[in-house]
Amino acid sequence: MRNILELFAQGGDVSGKVREQVASPLDAAADQMLADRAADGDLRAFEVLVRRYGPLMRVYATRVLGSNDETDDVVQESFITAWQQLGTLEDGSAVKSWLMRIVGRKSIDRLRARRLHVNIDDTDASAPECRAPHVLAEVESETEALARVLAALPVDQRRCWTLRELAEYSYGDIAAELNLSLSTVRGLLARARKTLLRQMEDWR
Repeated sequence: MRNILELFAQGGDVSGKVREQVASPLDAAADQMLADRAADGDLRAFEVLVRRYGPLMRVYATRVLGSNDETDDVVQESFITAWQQLGTLEDGSAVKSWLMRIVGRKSIDRLRARRLHVNIDDTDASAPECRAPHVLAEVESETEALARVLAALPVDQRRCWTLRELAEYSYGDIAAELNLSLSTVRGLLARARKTLLRQMEDWR
């Protein structure tokens, strides 16, 4: 645990310490290998996962929380939880969606904590609507539903959608990141969006 806490010792920058390191031979390794090695206690493999998915998790947490004031804390907590629970992940190739589910739950927990700390004198009609229990429940349910739908998408569709909609990559950046043509990226995104619109119809 001490090594993991040291990994986040840069304070405001969740992955700052990792970014300062030279490129690792593991940087090009598949998620499956990295997750398996990290589950066996390989901190270097876990650092690659932090570099690879930390920025995406930060964007996602910011979207859920509505601000970036608490984002780094939530992402840090998510990675610590992931390190502790990696041994329970049955399919290492699904580590990205697994990490996204963890950060989603942590973000929802943080929203609930905000509500619990609201002064009782301010919990009447003047309280922000976003703190209402039914709103929090809806956000949690929608987040879980979205995570399930994303997990069921073909891998390339899920990667394209996540990079575009959450990380806000350009089409060109996605193509370069995934080593795909622009036309392929457009097609994958179109199919992913069609599936998400259909599966998430109840949340529109």
